[in-house]
Amino acid sequence: MDIFLLQANPVSLASNANSASGYLPIGIQFLFAIGFVTVVLGVTHLLGPKRKTADKLANFESGIDAVGNARQPMAVKYFLVAILFVLFDVEVIFFYPYAINFKALGWHGFSEVLLFVAFFLVGFIYIIKKGALSWEE
Repeated sequence: MDIFLLQANPVSLASNANSASGYLPIGIQFLFAIGFVTVVLGVTHLLGPKRKTADKLANFESGIDAVGNARQPMAVKYFLVAILFVLFDVEVIFFYPYAINFKALGWHGFSEVLLFVAFFLVGFIYIIKKGALSWEE
């Protein structure tokens, strides 16, 4: 009889897990994390060095000195080539499932891949005809 008294009631355990007290450990951990970040940032701000020299305040990017205005217009060709690269790169990714399953797909799968390559080449020829890849103007 004592064994049955020591066992937990499954109904009470389920209701306890869904109550607000079940989220108390998460709330404590969240408060601890925010407190830790606040304390560490405050201590480093108070104890850190405060030397503001011209070299320290100068802009630095990958070891190259900044030259000119950062607001200069860039050539649209750069963005066009970048977008075309992403477009054709994503299209090439679709060849991977075919390469893995080419035996299971058979001739029907092969014809579908040929159709895909045809669309791929039509788009590539269109891009070349429009001069999107020529840099001379």
